[in-house]
Amino acid sequence: MIKIADRPLGPTQRPYLIAEMSGNHNQSLERALAIVDAAAQAGADAVKLQTYTADTMTLDVRQPGFVIEDPGSLWAGRRLYELYQEAYTPWEWHGPIFERAAQHGMHCFSTPFDETAVDFLESLGVPAYKIASFENTDLPLIRKVAATGKPMIVSTGMASIAEIDEAVRTARDAGCRDIVLLKCTSTYPATPENTHIRTIPNLRETFGCEVGLSDHTMGLGVAVASVALGACVIEKHFTLRRADGGVDSAFSLEPEEFAQLRIESERAWQALGQVSYGGTQAESKSRAFRRTLYISRDVRAGELLSPENVRIVRPGFGLAPKFFDIMMGKRVNRDLPAGTPLQWELIA
Repeated sequence: MIKIADRPLGPTQRPYLIAEMSGNHNQSLERALAIVDAAAQAGADAVKLQTYTADTMTLDVRQPGFVIEDPGSLWAGRRLYELYQEAYTPWEWHGPIFERAAQHGMHCFSTPFDETAVDFLESLGVPAYKIASFENTDLPLIRKVAATGKPMIVSTGMASIAEIDEAVRTARDAGCRDIVLLKCTSTYPATPENTHIRTIPNLRETFGCEVGLSDHTMGLGVAVASVALGACVIEKHFTLRRADGGVDSAFSLEPEEFAQLRIESERAWQALGQVSYGGTQAESKSRAFRRTLYISRDVRAGELLSPENVRIVRPGFGLAPKFFDIMMGKRVNRDLPAGTPLQWELIA
């Protein structure tokens, strides 16, 4: 059983919900703390940060590749360096944010993007680490994180099965025993058609670890559906209001939506149950509303049963409908008023 701090993760537990703050603080510590408060109120189990600076992420240049050229991107035309400058969470904010989460009894951890971030997060006593989908091939970083011995949550993103295998083997060889793999589509936002959550049970079977979903789609449907396929961790970007803007706001959940995710993902988990046929204990009273055989018109002792005096109706206290044909032409052994449930002992 994997645990993050004192919280078990797995099929016997309701889904563990992570509210990803990312850059939705819009460079305001006050807003960052308000996001923590709102996430706790909405039922998040954890709030997650990203720990980097523009300099640890990329180079301050305008060479090809360092400017986002995809016209369909939310960040088209932006230099990577400037984008990361805008989105990063100042390291001096981490302490207050972690503290605020702890006050709510909520976990707080982060995605490190280089070794200095791992050392810094270790000084804050993080209970777990997240590896972003774009970093899952950074084996030196994975090795550094795994050496802490903390649980690792790894987004698979664009990684091939061979690359995921390499990441998992590297983490295990470096000392990490508790790994959760998240199915993830590295587009922002992602479409349901590109999400392929049927991969989730295959990830568990292939790599022998717990699984979940890092979800960039709009709404809740994909995340709730993932629970039926075994997701025990769900990560969604989180903001106070999408209308406030911010680098990730367009595909982030608002507090009311996240609260609904908490409710619906737990319902989905509760509904899984086990393979079950026949009535449950809760359904026992409903048996009374099945259709059965009833005398539909007063009959005298010795009279023959026919479609004129026997009908298949509710409630369910007579013989099953499958006996209708057998009963036709049988004599009754006593007077029977309309509304009598037909039973074998009433037949001559």
